Amino acid sequence: MRSEIAEADRIVVKVGSSSLTTPDGGALDLDRVRVLAEALSALHNSGRRVVLVTSGAIAAALVPLGLRRRPRDLETQQAAAAVGQGLLIRHYTEAFAQHGVQVAQLLLTVDDILRPTTYRNALDTMSRLFRFGVVPIINENDTVATHEIRFGDNDRLAALVAHLVRADALFLFSDVEGLYTGHPSEPGSELIRHVADVSTLQADTSRVGSKVGTGGMATKVEAAQIASQGGIPVVLTDANNLVPALSGEKVGTLFAPIGRRRPRRLLWLAHAAETRGTLHVDAGARRALISTHASLLAAGVVRVDGVFADGEPVDIVGPDGRIFARGFVGYGSQQLGQLLGRRGDEGSTLRPVVHRDQFISV
Repeated sequence: MRSEIAEADRIVVKVGSSSLTTPDGGALDLDRVRVLAEALSALHNSGRRVVLVTSGAIAAALVPLGLRRRPRDLETQQAAAAVGQGLLIRHYTEAFAQHGVQVAQLLLTVDDILRPTTYRNALDTMSRLFRFGVVPIINENDTVATHEIRFGDNDRLAALVAHLVRADALFLFSDVEGLYTGHPSEPGSELIRHVADVSTLQADTSRVGSKVGTGGMATKVEAAQIASQGGIPVVLTDANNLVPALSGEKVGTLFAPIGRRRPRRLLWLAHAAETRGTLHVDAGARRALISTHASLLAAGVVRVDGVFADGEPVDIVGPDGRIFARGFVGYGSQQLGQLLGRRGDEGSTLRPVVHRDQFISV
């Protein structure tokens, strides 16, 4: 598996804020930026397609704005991101240019992915950048994202981008060696080298993020689950292991792929979508959706919560009150409320509430 990863054609690399700043977290470490650019440029120049998902915009602005630590309020975060994003991409541009590589900046929010047009635009833009021989550098658009719609951290963003570009491998670089059996500071905790099935994992993920970052171990494991369940292997390790990890050496933790690749938009639906409402279904409908992958019909819907339009994402809840799927609904909430319990033979124009190709189990 490690050798296959080392030879991967399409690679997504995520680097956290703590891996790009000085030890005290007070400024962007340009030496680390240069090391990262050199390693990724070598991959790019060997014919691979590389995407960099980077944190560090807010951290890059701390010193210029006279801030001692990452701001907590949304307005200051967005202002710092607006200042830092330009600084960050400038340093990346200069560092990659030393190796003859051109880069491009893409800023994304969840809403960009939920809208069919902007989702397709993001995908088309990256495809065209690949053809131009340009390395996309992606970050969450902190200047406009809110707490309600943002990805929350770049670990999950990287996993979702890996699906978007059909990556062959995902690397998560941070300030941790990998995943441990317990908290890394506890005696007896051991590094887990290989995770065959992340869904059955039992390990301590309580380590919090650094003072310049937002992600912790729990979000990294979640990102590994998002990617591996879609057929993408994941390597989690310290940024100091950058070159060995990319070369296929046995550093950090390897999460093996456990699922088949799914349609891109359904994976975004499962892991990134902010749903607009909830459909409560009966036991028969739940069984049909899970066991036979049937479409959800109006006859199986017992209640509708929320206000949504045709085509928007909704949660699907069983009789036990637990969410078991998400889907793109075929009716607006007002119209659907008038169709509850109706069967297809009551009207030939009835279509599925959620078509079987438009939902995913969660």
